[in-house]
Amino acid sequence: MNLFKVYPLFDVEPVKAKGSYVFDSSGQKYLDFYGGHAVISIGHSHPHYVDRISAQLNDIGFYSNSVPIGIQQELAQKLCKISGYKDWNLFLCNSGAEANENALKVASAYNGRKKILAFNGAFHGRTSLAVAVTDNANIVFPVNEGAEVVRFEFNDFDRVEEALQKEDISSVIIEGIQGVGGIESPTHKFFRHLRTLCNETDTVLILDEVQSGFGRTGKFFAHQLFAIEPDIISMAKGMGNGFPVGGVMIHPKFEASFGMLGTTFGGNHLACAASLAVLEVLEQEQLMKNAQQLGAYLKQELVKLPKVQDVRGFGLMIGVEFDQPVAECRKELLYKHHIFTGSSSNKNVLRLLPPLSINKGECDQLITALMEVLK
Repeated sequence: MNLFKVYPLFDVEPVKAKGSYVFDSSGQKYLDFYGGHAVISIGHSHPHYVDRISAQLNDIGFYSNSVPIGIQQELAQKLCKISGYKDWNLFLCNSGAEANENALKVASAYNGRKKILAFNGAFHGRTSLAVAVTDNANIVFPVNEGAEVVRFEFNDFDRVEEALQKEDISSVIIEGIQGVGGIESPTHKFFRHLRTLCNETDTVLILDEVQSGFGRTGKFFAHQLFAIEPDIISMAKGMGNGFPVGGVMIHPKFEASFGMLGTTFGGNHLACAASLAVLEVLEQEQLMKNAQQLGAYLKQELVKLPKVQDVRGFGLMIGVEFDQPVAECRKELLYKHHIFTGSSSNKNVLRLLPPLSINKGECDQLITALMEVLK
């Protein structure tokens, strides 16, 4: 049997990983400045992470959500403490797309509405509703076209206000910072306006923190940079440092009912152990502070490079926009300088999403390589 080929592949296969590096079968070392789409939050094969999962596996690796799973409550309490969202509720699932699907369902159950407001450049996942609110016609198929979605540009105050004041929109889904969209975010003023409009129209505000959450921006969630509080928060990627796990944080105003949501594998013992390990390392090693400091340093140095038109983002979620497409640059960084980086829907934007444990020397290694490539 062959694999169903849906990805173009680089000719590098990591077989081992440690910290900020991955290694191929020949032992060649690669600096990971992409973290597998912002998934690697605390570094590859972190010893505490490995020990946490191993110990859990030796006890029990899985049972269904038909019985109490104490480690889920442990994760909820730890998440509450670090994120600052006291008294909220947590639903655990397996991925970012699944988190967004469930967030949209909770919103619709709450106000009985059907329409969704989303934004240009958004990426929310590849499943039914998640892909319908994603701004990429190439991955939306006839079966996904039934959702009623209206879409606007960031900072389009007038049209967004006009749409919400009709009071037929169930939810607004927005990324604190668009990742796939090229590290773009709305203004503080627009976020605050959106929060006010949602309050006035009983519309649910969903913050998609799948890529930008878990300390990536120097705050636990990106929306905390903008001093707003949403109604629902979706998360995944860095939540498990590579273990498949997703979650939906839900304001206490939403009432749960049996059968409203469900999952077989979501919140399993191993997933919770992985996520707890991430939270513990984030706290113990002050990785959000590290993301703030090294993110600021990277931006300061990147803006000095030739051909750079803009450097944007927060913490270690950075987009570098050049005056030309970055595809060849990425290939040279990978094959000549042995550094993984990321792309975006904006072909001129290089996306940098390293582990939050990255150090200054590793940042300098990237800068030096980019200088040579851009010559």
